[in-house]
Amino acid sequence: MGEQADVVFTGGAVYTADGARRELVRAGHGTEEGKPATAVAVKGERIIAVGDAADARIKDLTGATTEVIDLRNRALLPGFQDAHVHPAFAGVTMIGCNLIGAAKLDEALERISAYAAAHPDREWIAGSGWRMEWFDHGTPSRELLDQVTGGRPAYLTNRDGHGAWASSRALEIAGIDAQTPDPADGRIERNQDGSPQGTLHEGAATLAGRLVPAITFEERVSGLLLAQEHLHARGITAWQDAIVGDYLGSGDPLPVYLAAAEAGTLTARVQGALWWDRTRGEEQFPDILARRERGQAGRFRASTVKIMQDGVAESFTAGMIEPYLDSCGCQTANRGLSHVDAALLRDYVTLIDAAGFQVHLHAIGDRAVREALDAVEAARGANGANDHRHHIAHLQVMHPDDIPRFAALGVTANMQALWAAHEPQMDELTIPFIGPERAARQYLFGDLLRSGARLAAGSDWAVSSANPLRAAHVAVNRTLPGTQAEPLLPGQALSLGQHLGAYTAGSAYVNHLDETGAIEAGMLADLVVLDRDPFDGPADEIAYTGVHSTYVAGQRVYAAPR
Repeated sequence: MGEQADVVFTGGAVYTADGARRELVRAGHGTEEGKPATAVAVKGERIIAVGDAADARIKDLTGATTEVIDLRNRALLPGFQDAHVHPAFAGVTMIGCNLIGAAKLDEALERISAYAAAHPDREWIAGSGWRMEWFDHGTPSRELLDQVTGGRPAYLTNRDGHGAWASSRALEIAGIDAQTPDPADGRIERNQDGSPQGTLHEGAATLAGRLVPAITFEERVSGLLLAQEHLHARGITAWQDAIVGDYLGSGDPLPVYLAAAEAGTLTARVQGALWWDRTRGEEQFPDILARRERGQAGRFRASTVKIMQDGVAESFTAGMIEPYLDSCGCQTANRGLSHVDAALLRDYVTLIDAAGFQVHLHAIGDRAVREALDAVEAARGANGANDHRHHIAHLQVMHPDDIPRFAALGVTANMQALWAAHEPQMDELTIPFIGPERAARQYLFGDLLRSGARLAAGSDWAVSSANPLRAAHVAVNRTLPGTQAEPLLPGQALSLGQHLGAYTAGSAYVNHLDETGAIEAGMLADLVVLDRDPFDGPADEIAYTGVHSTYVAGQRVYAAPR
């Protein structure tokens, strides 16, 4: 008796990466010419055959002990990989004062009040997830938070991770008053008399966040595993954690990942991006090297360094070539932040690249994007070409001159497509303050693809939804699901195959997981079964596609409730 498969999927559309690993297409490997595949056989961790249920090879592999899964016309895809996400921080939020998913300010205030009532023993009320569009100018006041926390210190980071909302008592404990200077990498929002208003932008958030009592290590591990369940339920089999280090008062997740990896409870494949502390310089590099050596266990690898070069447009901290406008449309003196001096950034990236790290850069504004590309160009000039696979995330505003540089430098464009749509934060807090010219240069995914750039995709969860199909909906339609808004720059749309190619093969490339991202014989069996075929329906229904089941290395890690 010959080799038998452990699992055979049959009776559905099978999608895989095209030859260039840029797009998902119908699989046809191992079938007659022109005949699409409808069956995949798996043994152990790997795919051993792709074909049709009627093919002799698939029949021969199907034995008495083989689990045969009837796809019932559902679609089988490579597992999604999130190239920029924060599960360790999201998991802590999920077990704390969780505002993620609150639809309106009233709901958020009710959640805060309920959490405070349910945890009278907690010294601080801590959590995350508020949205800037709930508040005038995107900045919540301390007095509003005081009303629902009973005078206790409270510290809540916003959903984008670039600021925090602090209560009066928290500001008092932190010693933040009218005389407190803004840190170099942040800003204290102030009342007319100079007193702190309650919103702390960027590095200013750390002034209060560092005082929040830490939760237990066991709670942090539980939070990570809860976040992993959330991601597996959305078809995600691997990810890159974009901040592995201390950030805005949240503890370093490296030991949490290592504990889960060593215990075998980390079922996803994870690349950790070690945080470059922007308050320090090159003297931190020995610590980075030591953390890389320590950070290798099970399915976890810490072989990337993350540098956040700027902030976000909504708080006027994204680094722009030209100044922001004010509410009257007049030019201001503010061009946003460069968290790392541009010249030093070139030196740091060159150093990091020479040591064999991948570099993951956050860049929202067009100046920050240019500074990031300049840094990679300097590293290439000093160190020569290599296969480290550097990438730049977010890319909200780009100058046209910089688009062809991605392909020329071999830099992957790491996109968060869910943001490329009209919604209140875009229409009320961004477009009026960047003006029409820059507003027409947002999320240029189509131009990047046409220039030859490689695309990867991620969610930035818990900043936004972790659902790859919701992001795909926006990438294709340039509108949010269920809305009637005009598409945002529809000429920058991607096809469904192009976006899902970025969310599978593109992110697998970034994560150095070259045995994943496609459904081919010999590849690791990291797979997702969708509840329908999104390629076989209207574009305006893509977001309503669900996940039926998720597999990592041939093992089911998620099954939808029946």
